[in-house]
Amino acid sequence: MKKHLLEKLEKIERRLAELDSLLAAENVAADLENYRRLTREHAELEPVAALYAAWKRMREAERDAESLLEDADMKELAASEIEHARAEQKRLVDELECALLPRDPDDDCNMFLEIRAGTGGDESALFAADLYRMYARHAERQRWRVEIISCSESELGGYKEIIARILGAGAYASLKFESGAHRVQRVPVTEAQGRIHTSACTVAVLPEPAQADEVVINPADLRIDTFRASGAGGQHVNKTDSAVRITHLPTGIVVECQDDRSQHRNKAQALAVLAARIRDQQRREQHDKIASTRKSLVGTGDRSERIRTYNFPQGRVTDHRINLTLYKIDQIMDGDIAELTRALAAAHQAERLEALAEESE
Repeated sequence: MKKHLLEKLEKIERRLAELDSLLAAENVAADLENYRRLTREHAELEPVAALYAAWKRMREAERDAESLLEDADMKELAASEIEHARAEQKRLVDELECALLPRDPDDDCNMFLEIRAGTGGDESALFAADLYRMYARHAERQRWRVEIISCSESELGGYKEIIARILGAGAYASLKFESGAHRVQRVPVTEAQGRIHTSACTVAVLPEPAQADEVVINPADLRIDTFRASGAGGQHVNKTDSAVRITHLPTGIVVECQDDRSQHRNKAQALAVLAARIRDQQRREQHDKIASTRKSLVGTGDRSERIRTYNFPQGRVTDHRINLTLYKIDQIMDGDIAELTRALAAAHQAERLEALAEESE
């Protein structure tokens, strides 16, 4: 095991012992906030310490077996034990390296999914509806809840834009690499001569701030307009100014919400989406400042970056960031995207491990 890893693990082991002592103190629960912080830290460090303890046991087992190599009767068994102990050590080191990677604090967050039609007119809007159904079906498979915040329908039943909130454990972690431009190649329903057209949609995946006060929004920076909701919703919706449009003046971010009959609830939903967008913009600006020249394999999440092509005539879906092609487009469009999301997460993890190794050299 590399020296820098051993040093980190020794620190974790010492800190865990310190936490055990602190949590065993008689008055530890008197300060609930501090108690929660300590138990949270203990829960994060304990699995890493357990892996390190297992690695040390395997290291000791290897040494014990090496001491038996001189014994002719035990030599074959000792060699087998050494081989097993070394293989286990390698496996545990791999797990430890992954466990020591900084965790994305947003992974457990709920999220906002925004899909917008791009080039391609009506066909792009229809594809936006297909993408929304794909993600909604994926959410259904994971037993997550999906709430439509707002949508703008096209004449043929697609979406010019749709914003949804997805609630469930690991929702953002699963879909955070979906941001970018999605391209479709197929024969549109409006095409009389059977020619294949190419159109595109943009997808944005934003974590919902865990606490309302994570993003401080000055009311003086907001322009709030109300108007009558359009489309379906019943007579009450169309007769009252229940729809809400909020403009954040410093950034120019505009959010509309008209899905609910209540103006109050529409405003609350719009403010939640606005907070997520502002936070996303702040994080991107920070990332740009500290980003190295080494480009991320899975991309930056830039909306203009083409990340995936859905080719219906060939029945394939290709993710260009990791050069992965799957010939099961029907299953994918029905929400079976786990193979894609797992491959992207694995590529991202491998890239982070490579960067960590470079930093430690």
